[in-house]
Amino acid sequence: MSPWLMNTYARLPVAFTRGEGVWLYDEEGRRYLDGVAGIAVSTLGHAHPRLVAAICAQAGRLIHTSNLYRVREQEALAERLCRLSGMEEVFFANSGAEANEGAIKLARLYGYRRGIKRAKIVVMEGAFHGRTLAALSATGNRRAQEGFEPLVEGFVRVPFGDVAAVERALADEEVVAVLFEVIQGEGGVRVANPEAVRTIRELTRAREVLMVVDEVQCGVGRTGCWFGWQWAAAALGVAEERLRPDVMTLAKGLGGGVPIGALLASGPAAGVFGPGNHGSTFGGNPLACTAALTTLAVIEEEGLLTNAAEQGRWLREELRQTLSEVRGVEEVRGEGLMVGVALDRPAAEVVFRALESGLLVNVTAERVVRLLPPLILRRPEAEILATQLAACVRAFLASS
Repeated sequence: MSPWLMNTYARLPVAFTRGEGVWLYDEEGRRYLDGVAGIAVSTLGHAHPRLVAAICAQAGRLIHTSNLYRVREQEALAERLCRLSGMEEVFFANSGAEANEGAIKLARLYGYRRGIKRAKIVVMEGAFHGRTLAALSATGNRRAQEGFEPLVEGFVRVPFGDVAAVERALADEEVVAVLFEVIQGEGGVRVANPEAVRTIRELTRAREVLMVVDEVQCGVGRTGCWFGWQWAAAALGVAEERLRPDVMTLAKGLGGGVPIGALLASGPAAGVFGPGNHGSTFGGNPLACTAALTTLAVIEEEGLLTNAAEQGRWLREELRQTLSEVRGVEEVRGEGLMVGVALDRPAAEVVFRALESGLLVNVTAERVVRLLPPLILRRPEAEILATQLAACVRAFLASS
């Protein structure tokens, strides 16, 4: 490991030199099936020819000008995202943490203009919203927060998906927003009950409080719908406008590997920010926006929403059947190509066993083996993933 890097990651002992589709190749030329996709980032896999061509062409024209000027690619991407979601306006950042910081600022400014001087935001236990200070304060992971006190005040924490607790919290007139993930990624691939999402939407509308949905990990097609709240609407069989949030944040898979974040607003949240309220030097530059426009086009034109839903459904059912009699496996859960295998003990060793077998997986919330493969995953690769992961889980549980 390099002594020149800050020791912020317990990196695995492998470095990759190239990728192709759902496969990565290390310095010795060994091939690995990528079940992590750069933590839900490499939506189109690796070296997708359309994405590569678009990035190269844009880099040859213009990479950056700043937001002091109009950026046509940014305007086109904002329109595309609004048409896909029904939202009204977009601010572009560079990451999910930045997008969530923007959402927190927007919610506070919304409250301030309604006469609330010390705004509060309801957040969920087990949530993860980023590692910048306000996003970390909103995060429901005490271990990640330890040592960074004093945290940003103004967050009211309730159990994930507990609508009764949300309703009680909303009795406080200083509450300006409810911030949550439809599917908690870092929290262990925990899926919110669609009915809970609907109830939170109804409660926030009735109280004129913003509903802020963090779609950084579960957005951009990962659930089989463009956004997680759309998956919840489809599961309930209701029109999307019934569940559409006031604020939505995106990042990870949006640029297919190029850093970009987005903060979308609609309804009462639209028009809250004006010149000087928020900004970003790099956010929404031509290169990142071209990558995102291309990623969205490929998802649509190659049918990757349907593919994510179908392959994810098959993968979860296969793992459930294969591991159904294995003591120590508690649950296989998730939606689309966002899958968690919950074990009854800390499972970090599964990552190393999988690496040795040529498979990349991740463990989150200490004991949940998480799969976030590229949306281009097809059945032959899904079969390899399921078979190898099941073997690694069995071997780990038998030896621990």
